[in-house]
Amino acid sequence: MTLVNQLPPTTPRLDELVAGIRAALNYHGDWQRTAQRAASALRRHLPSPELLTGVHPGDQEELRGRLLHVEPDGTFSIQAVVWPAGRVTRIHDHVTWCVLGVIQGAVHEELFTLSGNGEFLIPTGSTMNATGTVNGFAPPGDIHRVATSGDRTAISIHVYGTDLSRLGSSSLRYYDLPVRP
Repeated sequence: MTLVNQLPPTTPRLDELVAGIRAALNYHGDWQRTAQRAASALRRHLPSPELLTGVHPGDQEELRGRLLHVEPDGTFSIQAVVWPAGRVTRIHDHVTWCVLGVIQGAVHEELFTLSGNGEFLIPTGSTMNATGTVNGFAPPGDIHRVATSGDRTAISIHVYGTDLSRLGSSSLRYYDLPVRP
């Protein structure tokens, strides 16, 4: 995925989302609880696709992330991801908690767990995330693959508990293992 690191100008909707995430993170807890609180904030302040002025989803063929906000102390980042039709991520996990909200189209998420001997992946479920859907997760147990659903471009907003401008990616590792039931 290409990450566009230039932060856009702030907007009232983005400011509301940033304030909501800040408030959610004021309560300290484990990553699972933090992801749940951040998901509630994103659900309340889920922006519309108009937030992404200057990004033309139909003009691209690759998965593209646009950094919308990085908290000055590095505690969280907000990123928009434009998913052209037919795009699928590699199976991966993350360096920190994450929250995803779909603002256009739909994305399909497949969940996996690593086998006891670490030699293959076991499917544990799947979710269809339509426009307006928000969910979150945290390591461990965050191995997944995400794909656009149908032939329409999708756009999602992601909140990560880290400074993406410094890391460049939220992925910790990729799994090129066989998938077995």
